[in-house]
Amino acid sequence: MTHFDIVVIGAGAAGMFAAMRAGQRGRRVLLLDHAEEPGKKILISGGGRCNFTNLGCAPDRFLSGNRHFARSALARYTQHDFIALVRKHRIAFHEKTLGQLFCDGSARQVVAMLLAECGAAGVDLRLRHRVTEISRSDRFTIATDHGAFTADSLVLATGGLSIPKMGATGFTHDIARRFGLPLAEPRPGLVPLTFAGEALDLMRPLAGVALPVIARCGKAAFPEAMLFTHRGLSGPAVLQVSSYWREGEAITLDLLPDRDAAALLLAAKRTRPKAEGRTILADLLPQRLAQSLAALHLPPRVIGETGDADLRRLGALLKAWTLTPAGTEGHAKAEVTLGGVDTAALSSQTMVAKNVPGLFVIGEAVDVTGWLGGYNFQWAWSSGWAAGEAA
Repeated sequence: MTHFDIVVIGAGAAGMFAAMRAGQRGRRVLLLDHAEEPGKKILISGGGRCNFTNLGCAPDRFLSGNRHFARSALARYTQHDFIALVRKHRIAFHEKTLGQLFCDGSARQVVAMLLAECGAAGVDLRLRHRVTEISRSDRFTIATDHGAFTADSLVLATGGLSIPKMGATGFTHDIARRFGLPLAEPRPGLVPLTFAGEALDLMRPLAGVALPVIARCGKAAFPEAMLFTHRGLSGPAVLQVSSYWREGEAITLDLLPDRDAAALLLAAKRTRPKAEGRTILADLLPQRLAQSLAALHLPPRVIGETGDADLRRLGALLKAWTLTPAGTEGHAKAEVTLGGVDTAALSSQTMVAKNVPGLFVIGEAVDVTGWLGGYNFQWAWSSGWAAGEAA
C-alpha cells in the first residue's frame, strides 16, 4: 500500500491547484479522479474559453451561511496572483464585460497550465481511479478500484451536484457526513428559472428573445442580459438572481434599465398619437416581446386614444415586472451547487476540518458560491491554495 503525504480527490480546478501548491512545498502528493481526463468543467466553461477569474473579485460577491468565511482565502491568493500565473504561461486573455477574464484561445490552455505546474511540483496524477472507501485511524486509507493508498492528509475537491453528465456527484457530501461534518442544504445555483400557467404561456412563444434588464430578488440586483426560453427565463441576469431565489418567492424585472418607461409612453402619445401601442413598444423592446405585452396590457386602439392611466400602468410593469418562478432547471443545468460542507466546520485560513485533523474540503464542495463571471474559479484557486499551503 503506497503512502503519500497528501491525497487529493478530484482533479478539477480546486483539486489541481491544491495538489500543485502542496507539491511546490515538497510534499508527496497523489491526485485522484474517476474521470478519463482532468479539468472537465474547466474545458466547457466560458463557451470553451474559460472565464478563469474576475478583476472585481471581493468577498461580498460570494454567497455563504457565513458571509465572512471566504475573506481569508481570497485575500491570501487573489485574482491578481492567478493572472500573474496565466501571464507566466503566456496565455493570452481579454476582459469581456464586468471584469470577466477569458482566454483568447481555448480553456485547454488553462488545464495545460495546471498540469504543467502539477508536473513540475512532482504531483502523481492518476485518472480513471474510482474511490470505493475512505477510513481513518492514525492516517487516512483511500481504497480505489486500482488499489489502496494511505496519506497523512486528505483533500476533498470533487465539487458539487451541478452538471451530472460531466461526472458530478455528491461524493464529497457523503464523505463529509461520514466524518461528522454538517452540510448546508445543497441546491442548484446559477440556474435557469422555470415558470407555469399564464407566465409560461407568455414566455414560451418568446423563446430566443433576449434583452438587457435589471433582475432583482430581495436586495440582490443584477443589470445584465435576460433570455426567454421554452420553460421560462435564463441569461446572465436571471442566472445571477437564481442563486438568491427560494421557492415561493418572486423576482422583479426592470425591462428598461435607466429609462422612465411611463414618461416615454406618455411622450409618444403626444408626438405619435396615430401609432399603435405595439409599434411604440417595439421601439423600446424586442418586437415579439412588445407585441405580447401590448396584447395583454393595452387596448386595441392607437396610442393617442389610450388613457394615461393605462400607459402609466404599463410603464410601471415595464420597470417592475414581478413574477413568481415555479422552480429551476435543477442540477442538470446549474453552473454551480449552492450549499455544501458547512463553513462552521472548517478553518477559513486552511480549509481543514476543525474536528477531523488532516481532512480538508475545498472549492464547490464548500458552502461558498460566487457570482457568475469567474468568481467560482477564483474560489477554487484561493481555497485550493489555502489547503495546499497547510496540508
